[in-house]
Amino acid sequence: MKVEEQLYYSELFDAYKPLLTQSQCNVIEDYLNGNLTVSEIAENHSITRQAVKDMVNKSLKKLEGCERKLHFAEKIDILEKKIEVLEKQIKKGDF
Repeated sequence: MKVEEQLYYSELFDAYKPLLTQSQCNVIEDYLNGNLTVSEIAENHSITRQAVKDMVNKSLKKLEGCERKLHFAEKIDILEKKIEVLEKQIKKGDF
């Protein structure tokens, strides 16, 4: 997975984590944030590598589907950019 993709999915995971099952959260956390291999995740969770692959694919698709419908992560990004602009204006005294 490319760095850009990993950042994108990490943002989606942060936004929609409550919509995943606990098992999905644990595996995705290891996959995205722990930077563990499929084999390492499988060993840590006592499941097969295929189960990890399936869970990762299903979870990422679910995160993408939530974003397509709700655009929550996109809205967070827009608000963060606006906050940055305001902080710069405050520092300059332009506010």
